[in-house]
Amino acid sequence: MTPLLDVRDLSAFYGASQALFGVDLAVGEGEVVALAGRNGMGKTTTIRSVCGLATARAKTLRFAGRSIAGTPPHRIARLGIGLVPEGRRCFRSLSVRENLLVAARKGPWTLARVEALFPRLAERRDQPAGLLSGGEQQMVAIGRALMTNPRLLVLDEATEGLAPLIRQEIWAAIRSLRGEALSIVVVDKTLSELLPVADRCVVLANGRSVWTGAPAALDRKMQDRWLGV
Repeated sequence: MTPLLDVRDLSAFYGASQALFGVDLAVGEGEVVALAGRNGMGKTTTIRSVCGLATARAKTLRFAGRSIAGTPPHRIARLGIGLVPEGRRCFRSLSVRENLLVAARKGPWTLARVEALFPRLAERRDQPAGLLSGGEQQMVAIGRALMTNPRLLVLDEATEGLAPLIRQEIWAAIRSLRGEALSIVVVDKTLSELLPVADRCVVLANGRSVWTGAPAALDRKMQDRWLGV
């Protein structure tokens, strides 16, 4: 079966510096893939490359059966990739509701459905996003991406730096998205929460994909070797 996202031999550059040296990443329809690795191993650069935000080249870079190599980020988003970026990047002066509606597209994900997923956002609908806690802003960022009604949701550092209670709420929301007509790529450092939500795991080291398989097969020896846990 042809994957929804098919990335093979991906290289990426920041100016003259090469950051990725051969990443392979495939995501099937309805599949949840965990992208794991130590800090600085290329996870965010891989995501940025897929979303058209980094200078990259690849043997194959296809989404929904078409090449997205060289495609501008806004067109990639319109094709159906919804990005929740590292650092959240909410529009601080806009209300929660305005943040959610700013990129909305027709589909099953509506304002009411996002507020049902994250009830805190319904309570703070009219508040400026800049006054929310970091965890609440992350909920806004996830909701905003869902409002684009993507086929692939990409979460970069899904719960980094958040309070434990908020982390639990966000992981619960991610788990609830399984079974939807939605593929997901999720990056997070907490393997105990990341691996149980994933169908498959891809591990990066030094800008290369070094291991791919079922989360249950990522044993302690491999975790120690590639992830430092």
